[in-house]
Amino acid sequence: SHGRPTLLSRSSIDFPAALQAELLALNTSGLDELGRAALAANTLVELYAQAVEHTLTLAKVSPTQICALGAHGQTVRHRPDLGYTLQLNAPALLAELTGISVIADFRSRDVAAGGQGAPLVPIFHAGIFSAPHTRVIVNLGGIANITVLRPQQSPFGFDTGPANVLMDMWCAQHTGRHFDQDGAWGAAGKPDVGLLSALLESEPWFARSAPKSTGRDLFNHDWLEKRLTQFGINVHDPESLTDTEKQNIQATLRRLTAETMTQCVRLYASDAREVLVCGGGARNKALMHDLQSMMPCPVRTTDSEGIGTQDVEALAFAWLAWAHQHGVAAGNPAVTGAAGQRILGAYWPA
Repeated sequence: SHGRPTLLSRSSIDFPAALQAELLALNTSGLDELGRAALAANTLVELYAQAVEHTLTLAKVSPTQICALGAHGQTVRHRPDLGYTLQLNAPALLAELTGISVIADFRSRDVAAGGQGAPLVPIFHAGIFSAPHTRVIVNLGGIANITVLRPQQSPFGFDTGPANVLMDMWCAQHTGRHFDQDGAWGAAGKPDVGLLSALLESEPWFARSAPKSTGRDLFNHDWLEKRLTQFGINVHDPESLTDTEKQNIQATLRRLTAETMTQCVRLYASDAREVLVCGGGARNKALMHDLQSMMPCPVRTTDSEGIGTQDVEALAFAWLAWAHQHGVAAGNPAVTGAAGQRILGAYWPA
């Protein structure tokens, strides 16, 4: 039903380093990318199948009891402006490995209808987080998106810009770690106000009005390198930067996330009574502290509502699979700018 979903169990598997590197590499054009993308998708789906098996074992549920799996895949290109969005996935293989029907490819129908294909979660947020007052849900993945929930109104939401994508890149480049654990490395630095202004002012996407969506096609290594160079930072000679300067840049990238997010809340949800945060960025203590001090209303994580910060996105795609099965049009034109509501996803029977 439209009721609140119950979480029976959860599991997660870390991507092997080689797969993670290949998925990042496939965000840009390269040699034999069609073949490499197909192989990466198969590898990804083998991990999905392991995660499904583990989750079902923990929940003491048999595969025959499951109607369908919602499998989003890994976004490697997102160009709604050109009429496409690409998620690496192998739904037929996932159905074969698990013996369970699969629903996948959730974004393409919305894009076909002239929409951004993202974010898809606001309609799910509305189902589980609606309150008698205005609330904002903030999802901090690679990219950040917000959902504005007002009583008796349909949800509204859009991408606000980078969440972790630039911080993860800078951290990997200078510490060798894929992300800044708890935000501790960046927390030791101080944001550079001048650099922050330069980052904000040099990117016209920030000033665009919603609906809008973005991804690594825009906020990538080249984007950051170009702006740091313009600001007089020699990115090609890591020796020219002290550890403190590197951490100051990380702190500035963190503040960029908090600043763009806060601006969007002030602009589109000045009546919000609270902000609920989910996604990987909710674990970055320094980022949470920034948001709590900058937002016009109290900020807490979705844990306070009984749904873990790491569970919201996975639940959302399970819900989108449910919506597909039940003929519920989950595409939301108020969010994506599509021509109308559409049933999202495609079905691979077991």
